[in-house]
Amino acid sequence: MNDITVTGIVIKAEPIGEYDRRVVLLTKERGKITVFARGALRPTNRFVSVTNPFVFGIFELYAGSNSYSLSKAEVKNYFDGFMQDIGATFYGTYFLEIADYYARENADNVQLMRLLYQGLTFLLKEEVPNDFIRTVFEMKSIMLEGEFPFDKLKDLPDGAVRALHYIYETKPEDVFSFKLSEETFEKLRQKADRICRNTFEREFTSLSMIEFAKENSGE
Repeated sequence: MNDITVTGIVIKAEPIGEYDRRVVLLTKERGKITVFARGALRPTNRFVSVTNPFVFGIFELYAGSNSYSLSKAEVKNYFDGFMQDIGATFYGTYFLEIADYYARENADNVQLMRLLYQGLTFLLKEEVPNDFIRTVFEMKSIMLEGEFPFDKLKDLPDGAVRALHYIYETKPEDVFSFKLSEETFEKLRQKADRICRNTFEREFTSLSMIEFAKENSGE
């Protein structure tokens, strides 16, 4: 039996040939996997909308000898709010890039997938600042990977240290549900920037877009 069913989020999509699309899914069951969607670039094809980045759902796949092919998809959340909010889209795309960076095939990436889903959900809530969500997402993703430098927090105020321990100890579903004063958050944000520079071994295209947009908006 070569059919499998996975629950996951589309974290990357790119054209293959004239009509097909190569999709990368972060899944509950198999970690990060690559799937080919035949004809997904044809306007009337049933896979047009279900293979876009951010889409969360249940995907039925056919496992070939070297790859997976999409046979059916049941979308649970399109996250279509990103279509109306370009600023949130930059941050959301950055989250997808981090998920792609850390996820591995056949690895247990359930916590990372839950963090990604919750992070995308919070980006579409106007009452929570995007930079706060970004900082929490960055720190929690590094913690999940076991790379967080807890031995290098001596330059932080107690409130920021407590926030980092809260992020570490809290499950992804609840990790964004706390508040900090502006002064404490600024210290945490600066520290998070340094940690990310020392941890991530690649440049994220969407992060450059975020910084460019902030510079041009006067933030």
